[in-house]
Parts: sequence; C-alpha cells; structure tokens
Amino acid sequence: MSLSEQLQADMKTAMREGDAHRRDTLRMAVAAVQSAAKDKRADLTDEEALAVLTRQVKTRRESIKAYRDAGRDDLADKEQSEIDVLSPYLPEQLGEDEVRALVAEAVSATGASSPKDIGRVMGVLMPKVKGRADGALVNRLVNEELAKVASAS
Repeated sequence: MSLSEQLQADMKTAMREGDAHRRDTLRMAVAAVQSAAKDKRADLTDEEALAVLTRQVKTRRESIKAYRDAGRDDLADKEQSEIDVLSPYLPEQLGEDEVRALVAEAVSATGASSPKDIGRVMGVLMPKVKGRADGALVNRLVNEELAKVASAS
C-alpha cells in the first residue's frame, strides 16, 4: 500500500471512529499530496508523498515557533498535535549526535577546509539525511564543523 493510500485509509478509519482531529489533520495531508500530484500531472511516488508530508510538518514547526513568540500557546499546541498525527508517517528522525557524525564524515569525504566549502558538504550530506533531519539543524552543525576545521588549520 502506497503512502497516499495509507493516508486515505487512515483518514477513513478516523471518520468511522469519530476522531475529528485526526480526520481533519489527515484530510489536510491527503489534500496536500493530491494537490502535488495534480501539479505533477501524475501519481506521486512514496518518496514524493513523503516530501510533501515533510513540508507539512516543517510548516507546522515554523508556525509553532511564531505562535509561541506571539504568546499564543493554544494555537501552538494545536499545531503540535497535528505534527503528532503526521509523525508516524515520516521516517524516524536522526538525533543530533547522529547528524553530527554524518556531518564530520561528509566534511572529511569532501576535504572541506573552510566555511566556503559548505555547498560541497551539503551536497554530499543532504541525500543521507533527507527527510530524517531538520535542515536548520544540519546547516548549523555543518557551519560549526567547518569553523572547527578552519580554525584547526
């Protein structure tokens, strides 16, 4: 069963169970996947559908930060509960230590020696962490590692 089919099946189950919050969250996710498929003019692969879900979660994380900064914890909590519904469909997220190890590996593999080499490092690293780590975290860790390498040389 594809990811799109799984989302639709789970949405139907939530409808039958009367779980309005889960139903509505999955309905938004299904709509986003269908919209992306319509834009592509073809069915999405699981990887493409996963990219759509990842964007949905990223948007909600950004909204949580904005709502918390504005003192709207009620809206931030709602966004977090939607992330909780969507998270089981995403691959397991890498921890900071795991990402840090992959960053060090990518820096040594590319021979990067200064912050100017960030593009090469990210080019090697992003396929390994795509969908499994927050891009802002990866960027921060790459910059830290490149700063360490530059100061050591």
